[in-house]
This record gives sequence, structure tokens and C-alpha cells, in this order.
Amino acid sequence: MTDQGDGSTKPHIVVINRWREQYARYAEYTDHATHHVTYISTEVGLSSVPEAAADVVLVDRTDDLESVRAATRLLAARYGPPQGIVTLKEDDLLVAAALREEWGCPGPRTEFLEPFRDKYLMATAVAEAGLDVPDFALAPDRRTVVEFGREHGWPLVVKPTRGSCSEGVVRLDGPEDVPRLAFTGEPLLVQRFQAGRIYHVDGVFTGTELLHWTASRYVNTCLGFRTGNFLGSVEEDDATVLAAIGAHAVRVLAALTGQATVFHLEVFVDTVSGRPHVSFLEVGARVGGAEIAFVWREVHGYDLMNAAFQLQLERPLPSGAPRRDREFGGYLLIPAPAARPCRITEVTPMSGRAPGPYAEALLGVGEVLPLADAYYEHVGGRFRFRGRDSEEVESALRATATGFRVSAVAVPVAETVAA
Repeated sequence: MTDQGDGSTKPHIVVINRWREQYARYAEYTDHATHHVTYISTEVGLSSVPEAAADVVLVDRTDDLESVRAATRLLAARYGPPQGIVTLKEDDLLVAAALREEWGCPGPRTEFLEPFRDKYLMATAVAEAGLDVPDFALAPDRRTVVEFGREHGWPLVVKPTRGSCSEGVVRLDGPEDVPRLAFTGEPLLVQRFQAGRIYHVDGVFTGTELLHWTASRYVNTCLGFRTGNFLGSVEEDDATVLAAIGAHAVRVLAALTGQATVFHLEVFVDTVSGRPHVSFLEVGARVGGAEIAFVWREVHGYDLMNAAFQLQLERPLPSGAPRRDREFGGYLLIPAPAARPCRITEVTPMSGRAPGPYAEALLGVGEVLPLADAYYEHVGGRFRFRGRDSEEVESALRATATGFRVSAVAVPVAETVAA
């Protein structure tokens, strides 16, 4: 704490941020007048830092522990030791946890977060709890992958144990695909490919039950988005499917923690003997990416980012709950039209169309799509939808995906930040 001149002191809170847009409304989550709220940010993320910030230190990468550690020390020298350290982006969670431990701050520790970041640890814990998980193993080399495929069958999926946004994920249809794998020293997981619809489940877990939550089915896949397909999401309105997913979600989260947390869970849903059967894919102790935070605020009237922010400071959850007479929401992401960074040369706004989105986030002609780390933020187009049921949302989503056009040309990396 630092002296305000009248004998009182201001607590110091450090926020680590990489988002350009206001996925999180930091100024609403803690009083910037009664606290020194300082920010460690990438240059691309500067526009989402509140004007009331006490200070900002720039780093190239917010997931680089040494540079963020140095920035924290600099801010501590100016404003006193931090009483809280917050970050809401998945890839930065372990950095913040390490710094909390160093400075004695409240909030999630490494021990809590590891099972939510390491896919091998999480799959092991969920399987040991008796839940259905596609066969998996660590994959230290090609021979292990071939032997796994021989035992469990093809196709397989190989992925980094700590990856995000499907980065580094590879589907192998047979032994002939194994030479495509690159073993760079980063731990990899091999898993039997699971068919079926993929859902994401988002909300707040109290430590024993789901407090607020929604389940949404993907339209296409996160892996397909990396290879040029659009990615959509539609909230589910089928009560039978929701009941099965909700029961599974409670058991998954209870297998990993007894603490309150926001969560983003992904599951497979198949039909077995006429009823939905749910099996585990992966889970994170954080707000889901893409447009999930926006849809929750705008359609449901509840700010998941605020809930995550308060829990990281060990404060009570925000008051209020999602609207009871609720609509259903969804989103659509269009891939970058060229390798990033790229300059937009053509774009087709979709707002105002029927059926169409209630909100969109597009760059204008001449603007540069940066080579930034927030992967689902910096894309060809982002759209959000609302409707009376899942069918209405999906109809608008697919119409938008069909009608939208965007194109771009590559630009030098140096122009990324100048956008």
C-alpha cells in the first residue's frame, strides 16, 4: 500500500492484459480511485486499459514469466507490494499464479491451476472419477503414437498438453500420418479420436454445484477453424441434453477442485439407446474465449469476467444472476482472410440483416489485423446472435456465414502495432 497524503493507504492491484477489446470491463470490477490499479499489457492490448489506470508497463508477451515478473517488481517499487494480481486470459493464468505465490497475494495458486492447464493431469483425474474419457496417453515419440494407434484404433488426435485454441493439434488417420508429428520437447498427448457433437459449457461452479451455466453446441470445430472453416456456437435449448450435460459437468469439476471457479468445459455428446451420452474433452478454470463473455453480458445480463476477477482476489461473487426469462445466444467467427498481419481490402457488414447478428466486430478497409496472441479476437469477423430458441440462432448464424465476405493482403510485421 502507498500513502495518499492523509495517513490512509491505497491497496495496489496488478492486472495482466493482452486484449484489445473490452472482453473484461476492468474499471467496473474494482474502484480505481480507492486502489492503485496498475496494468501489465502488450502494446496491442493498450486500448482496453482504463483511463483511470494508475500506471501501465508494456511487455512483448504476457505469458513470459520473467518479463511480467520484472514489470511487477517495477510497479511494486512505485506503488507498493501488490495485494492482488489478476489475469483473465487462459495462457497467462500460471504466470499470475507464480507471482501471487511470490508476493503472498490471494487467489488461485499453481497447484489449483495445474489440473486445469495440463491436459494429461485433467484427463487422468476425470477418468479416475469414473467418467467417460476417450483413451489417452502421453506421447514422447512416434513409436508410442504408432503403438497407441495399434492398440486403440485410428484415427487419433495428438496435441500439446498445455495448448490452447487448438494450436498444435494434429489429427492422424493412420500410421502413415505419424511422420507429420514434430517432437520439440513440449509434452504431447495422444488420444483416440472421438466422433459426435462437441459442446462447450460455461458458467460458475461453487465448489459443489453449478451456480450459473449454459451449454452450447459448436457449429464446425475449433480445429477446423485453424484450417479455414468458420466456427459457430449455438446455445442448447433441449432440456434432456442440458440435464445430461449439467450432471456431467458437476462431476468433472468436483473431480478437479472443491473451490469456486468460473469454468469453460468441452464435452462430446452422442445418443446411446435414445438418450444423450456425455464424455469428457477438456476443461479450463477461466471464462471461455471467443464471444462468450460478450454473449453472457449482452444476452443473459451476467458478467462472467467480473466473477472471475473477484474470485482471483478472493472477494465474493458479483450479485445478481442471469435473466430468468432468457433468450438463447450464439456467436460466429470467420478466419483471418490472409496470414496475419494483414490489411483489410474488402469487408461486408452484416448488422441489420434479417436473419443476422445483433452485434459484430469488424475491421474497416485499410485497417491491419495484427499478429497478436489473443487468437480468437484477431480474426476475419466476429458476430453475436440472440433468439427465442436454438433453431432461430443457428439460422441467423448460418445466413451470416454464407453472406459475409472479407479479404486482405499481407503486410510487414512492423505494421501490426501501428494498426
